[in-house]
Amino acid sequence: MAAVPRGERLIITLLGRRNVGKSSLINGITEQDISIVSETPGTTTDAVAKHYELIPVGPVTFYDTAGIDDIGELGEQRVKATRRVLWRSDVVMLVFDKEDLEDHDKNSIKELKDMEIPFLIVFNKTDLYKPAIETLAYLDKEELPYITVSAQDKDDMFALRKKLIDLVPEYFKKDPVIIGDIINPGDFVVCIVPIDLSAPKGRIILPQVQIIREILDHDAVAITVKENEIKEVFANLGKKPTLAITDSQAVLSAAAAVPEDVPFTTFSTAFARYKADLPTLLNGLKTLDELEEGDKVLIAEACSHHVECDDIGRYKIPKWIEEYLGKKIDFEIAAGHDYPDDLTPYKLIIHCGGCMNTGLEYKRRIRHAHAQGVPITNYGILISKTQGLLERVIKPFGF
Repeated sequence: MAAVPRGERLIITLLGRRNVGKSSLINGITEQDISIVSETPGTTTDAVAKHYELIPVGPVTFYDTAGIDDIGELGEQRVKATRRVLWRSDVVMLVFDKEDLEDHDKNSIKELKDMEIPFLIVFNKTDLYKPAIETLAYLDKEELPYITVSAQDKDDMFALRKKLIDLVPEYFKKDPVIIGDIINPGDFVVCIVPIDLSAPKGRIILPQVQIIREILDHDAVAITVKENEIKEVFANLGKKPTLAITDSQAVLSAAAAVPEDVPFTTFSTAFARYKADLPTLLNGLKTLDELEEGDKVLIAEACSHHVECDDIGRYKIPKWIEEYLGKKIDFEIAAGHDYPDDLTPYKLIIHCGGCMNTGLEYKRRIRHAHAQGVPITNYGILISKTQGLLERVIKPFGF
């Protein structure tokens, strides 16, 4: 369970003021002492992550966050860190420990609604107090889900887990596929995996691993090769592959080696459909041809990693874009969870495949860009565009 990729886990965040019992709730839900519990406000500083198997949902990560009313310069930084966790949350538990809701509490509710994050209002410590009748009437009127619990009561924690399961977005209840809907049992799928400086030692990158596993899960045959072995493999297969799929960095050389009558795409393009919204990202790609000298472009990477001299986001994509346009562009990088609040300075956002994002987080980033009028696209389809291969790469998906 602990080995499940971060981007495939449901993320449940506990949000609330200091000392409302968020840490006690995590300990109660998981039936483990994960977070430090203290009567001193501000005990939880940085967000604490706990992996858990929430049956029947599957692997989840609970985030215990600092209080949103934390004070001082350090407290302000903690609150900002909590806000960043919200961006990647799939479900939020908004925790209170008092009778009445104040204006700032209602503002938190409004913020979650605006972000379109499913949330559950949790009145904690109800062994000590009960929420006011007026408060419950307000929640009923607004049709807001809530529960009253004591973190010390096992029956309450059972009821809370059930409420959380009911809130899980449909995205996690389905069994989404990456390429499984375009292959059949017995098909051959050729996976072209370059081993270069950016390849992790002794491993291959996550999108490649997930697609190879999906091919096997669909009773098809995964044939994995490096880009300099493609012609030899095709000459000796004896059966036409249903699909060839390559790392985007090798798309030009791979396309030249894969016969034209074999459907051909990239791992990143497949993930654009799986994690995000391929039509929207294709529409954002149109902006590439409209860029002017000196325009700002944001390269958004979902993970933080050691940067090599041939790094795809920091070196190769900027190089290919400037060669394609014949113009000098101003590129900026946002790595990991550091996705800017203000996107308006950018003419275009180019996002990675998102294997470390959940699908909901990726879609939330897209909505955030659209709300500010900034087009967004994806590594794989942009690279294919600059190499003159876009139509061939998106064709297997019906475009």
